[in-house]
Amino acid sequence: MTTPIPAETADDARRYRPDPTVLTALTSPRLLTREVLAGLVVGLALIPEAIAFSIIAGVDPKVGLFSAFIMATSIAFLGGPPAMISAATGAVALVIAPVAREHGMDMFIATVMLAGVFQILLAVAGVAKLIRFIPRSVMVGFVNALSILVFAAQVPHVIGVPWMVYPLLAIAIVVLVFMPKLTKIVPAPLITIVIITGIVVVFAIDVPTVSDQGELPRSLPELFIPHVPLTWQTFTTIAPYSLAMALVGLMESLMTAKLVDEITDTHSNKTRESWGQGAANMISGLFGGMGGCAMIGQTMINVRASGARTRISTFMAGAFLLILVVVLGDIVGMIPMVALAAIMMMVCVDTFDWHSIRPSTLRMLPKSETFVMIATVAVVVATGNLAIGVVVGVFVASVLFVRRVAHFVTVERTVETTSAEAVARYVVRGELFFASSNDLTTQFRYTHDPDQVVIDMTESHVWDASTVAALDAIVTKYEALGTSVEITGMNAYTKTLHTRLSGGLG
Repeated sequence: MTTPIPAETADDARRYRPDPTVLTALTSPRLLTREVLAGLVVGLALIPEAIAFSIIAGVDPKVGLFSAFIMATSIAFLGGPPAMISAATGAVALVIAPVAREHGMDMFIATVMLAGVFQILLAVAGVAKLIRFIPRSVMVGFVNALSILVFAAQVPHVIGVPWMVYPLLAIAIVVLVFMPKLTKIVPAPLITIVIITGIVVVFAIDVPTVSDQGELPRSLPELFIPHVPLTWQTFTTIAPYSLAMALVGLMESLMTAKLVDEITDTHSNKTRESWGQGAANMISGLFGGMGGCAMIGQTMINVRASGARTRISTFMAGAFLLILVVVLGDIVGMIPMVALAAIMMMVCVDTFDWHSIRPSTLRMLPKSETFVMIATVAVVVATGNLAIGVVVGVFVASVLFVRRVAHFVTVERTVETTSAEAVARYVVRGELFFASSNDLTTQFRYTHDPDQVVIDMTESHVWDASTVAALDAIVTKYEALGTSVEITGMNAYTKTLHTRLSGGLG
């Protein structure tokens, strides 16, 4: 007997079902070829990035390379959005770099593993739902800032280098631009790597290569159990770094997941992505990796430049990375850095939201939206920290929104005179909360009103205790003058909140 699936669970399953699925890709030679080749391109692109981030973190290059392999292969099974790439990242490396420098490798790995625990706890607490509170202007700023940072990271590979780098760069860009117009069977980035590497090898051109970035490992990752005392002092030492890594990693991963959803027209499970990142970081730490999070640059290579759509590409990126550095390290070391830099540069150009800075767009959008986008970009570029930029962007957007909404509340006064007595009627319209209700008490003419006042709340809604306190203050002022006050028209929520808090706020 088969147990029926509850309607909500079935709906969720359909909502998060990828298209195409892994099974579809495995049974389609065309799709499978696309996914595998996309994974190969990303695997190649991950190598110099992982080495560079290892240097930032102050650890051996193999730590970053193994971390990239473990994160990519783990998140292929555990993560939310299909085709999203997770590996060692600069944002995470910057956060935990002081641990390796000041406390050693064992504490460093313990920090990574504790960050994974924090991410799982945050996932259980529902932190992924907070992504809905990130405005579009902040999202645009995030994408633009990241494009700028990734592009800037490639500049050292084309500045102060042998002059032959420049014609190779031009050839690479031409291939990347025009090859997709001829064929999409083989990803343009892979063709670019093959062509540029072939030119350099055949003509014996002396330009910087991958091998110049650091020594590639010759063995598989091994189980690594950090030898640290299980004491409160150890926890208090590494917990701040672990929490910072957890927050930065989740924020960058969730923002990247949201971007992937928009590009692929899908809806991924952000909660799954959150705890998946935590589990992947714990696994990474167990094998001596530095952990990480989603990488927007490599994800864009996979999703946008190579057209990948399933978890096969993510898994193959990690698998190819390991094969390339352990088995084919000598061949990979021959790849010119200019080829990888050109790929990343073109991805940045393609990822940057050029529409957001067009004069026609800037004239059309509210100035507050543009200001939030610029503030997000400025903070991210200035600090090099995506999390700080996003938090500042959300804060600025919230302040501007509250300021704008606060002016939508109106109070209209009329005096109705009957044969018996006069009544002052105030009609309050709008959303009442701490910002909009602060000057509510000033909208009433206490000494000029007759002995009976009616406050009509039919067209308003009370959201917080600040508004209830303001209403209490209004009633108190009238009662001090001997005026009778009646509040009418409250909706169910407003009435419940007012009944519970009125008179008890001091």
